[in-house]
Amino acid sequence: MGHIVIAYHICVGCGACAEVCPDIFEMIEDKAWIKMSDDITLCEQARSICPVGAITIEEDEQ
Repeated sequence: MGHIVIAYHICVGCGACAEVCPDIFEMIEDKAWIKMSDDITLCEQARSICPVGAITIEEDEQ
């Protein structure tokens, strides 16, 4: 399993992630925020659509 990480210094606030995955991301003050990160498989679409690569999925340490 893994967890979602948003590089806020890179995020340009385009809202693409919140548009494709509204259950996981929300826009607050022109930045994407994670509101639920339980299903990282849904996040793959948001990660790939981010125009600046601000979304990554990091593996949890075992």
